[in-house]
Amino acid sequence: MLGTCGAVALAALSLAAASGGAGGGRLPKAGRRQEDVRPGWGFTHTQYSADHGTPEATYRAGALLSARSLPQNQHIMGWGAENPEPAPGRYDFQALDERVALMRATGATPVLTLCGAPDWMKGGRKRRTDWSRLEAAPDRRHYGDFARLAGTVARRYPDVKHFLVWNELKGFYDEGRRRWDYEGYTELYNLVHAELKRQSPGNLVGGPYVVADHDPPAVDREDRSPELRGPWGELDQRSADVVHYWNAHKSGADFVVVDGSSYTREGHRAIPDEFAATEKFADVTRWLRSVTGLPVWWAEWYVEPPARDDRPGGRDGWSEQHRIAVHAVAMMRLAASGAAAALYWNPQRTGDDCPGCLWRSTHLPDGGRELPMARLLGRFAHEFPPGSAFRPVAATAEQGTRIQVLADDAAVLVVNTESRRVTARVDGQVLSLAPYEVRWISC
Repeated sequence: MLGTCGAVALAALSLAAASGGAGGGRLPKAGRRQEDVRPGWGFTHTQYSADHGTPEATYRAGALLSARSLPQNQHIMGWGAENPEPAPGRYDFQALDERVALMRATGATPVLTLCGAPDWMKGGRKRRTDWSRLEAAPDRRHYGDFARLAGTVARRYPDVKHFLVWNELKGFYDEGRRRWDYEGYTELYNLVHAELKRQSPGNLVGGPYVVADHDPPAVDREDRSPELRGPWGELDQRSADVVHYWNAHKSGADFVVVDGSSYTREGHRAIPDEFAATEKFADVTRWLRSVTGLPVWWAEWYVEPPARDDRPGGRDGWSEQHRIAVHAVAMMRLAASGAAAALYWNPQRTGDDCPGCLWRSTHLPDGGRELPMARLLGRFAHEFPPGSAFRPVAATAEQGTRIQVLADDAAVLVVNTESRRVTARVDGQVLSLAPYEVRWISC
């Protein structure tokens, strides 16, 4: 019921606005630091993005992204990029060039995720790409080759200064020992880190990009961690082990990277409910800062359990307003706990049905238009940029209802977590909030 205090690092610019969304067109707030080492709120390009589609739609999406850009992240292989090195020393950067060109043209702070590996680095054939093995890790004898590829990428895009090493330890799970091969990952990480720093000392590098999984509270499992728990559940010890080993054996790092969801690893349960479960993001952020002493990046965060039928992009019936409200509360948790960056995984598709997407598909005639998640992400980045100092807020709601509030000296964000209309008093102002309403108040 009370606003929280803390520090948050966000983008200097926002995604809201070419279409007149809330917060569009305004300059960053005066007197606040815009720190390049802390990109703040941004998003990750996936298979489909604004670089392909109808000319009118791609133009609209480009204008949306350019209005006040957020940091943008792209993987070097997969998720919209082709195999960058089909054979040793033979490069194909056309698709990656297009994504980097989009980031440059829209004024973004570019981020690259160094994943995945060409087939010949993981037992496949040269000049062929088996996309079913995208998530396979490189063989240990090719760790050096992958590091050299990372160096080639860094030289090709000298304006990119932020690099994430690998993605969710894909291919590094040791089935025999039922744990992550954090030794192998850290060996790869150290080689990549050294190569990127050799290319430019100004390159900023982070890992281990492990999934911060958790199980329900009080579940009798050997994998639960005694060092981090809450009403939402208990951190998976295997995830914690990755962080501890990497932190102790890394050759260096500019930030620590994780991803995760507010629902449980098995059963996809949000405990105690979908709003309260987001406290996990704050708890994990604070824990990571205490363990590593590094700025904390969330490479992905998820709040909505997947559809029970596992169909791509499917959801279990949340309305867009419900989805936005839960995301807003999750972002409030991340901000108040001091997360340095958080990259929204943008689930763009080519069709009309795209829950949680940032813009309408550019493959549609009316595509490229801003969607609600883009408005939230952009407004949040504008109102709470790097250096924001949050303040306590007097906030009450009618009996039996809950609201969430976050405020600084210039703006207040209020979220109604109920599925019905709620009357609340915030900073002395009486508000009538629609079901799952996200309300911004200028101070």
